[in-house]
Amino acid sequence: MGISIWQLLIILAIVLILFGAKRIRSLGSDLGTAVKGFRDAVKEGEEKGADAEKLESREGKTIEGEATREKDKA
Repeated sequence: MGISIWQLLIILAIVLILFGAKRIRSLGSDLGTAVKGFRDAVKEGEEKGADAEKLESREGKTIEGEATREKDKA
């Protein structure tokens, strides 16, 4: 009792008649661009999260050394 190929073809024909091929094509390309932008933003967010974790792991550590001035070296 699923949807047959003929029913899918009829639905596709109705959609083409209502919206037109050009409008459906532009809708598809806009949707693809939006998905690509979303993926890039998620990837960028993950990279920033990893950088923040590295910085947090460095906090609280003391660096041993001596502070000097340029004038004192000469």
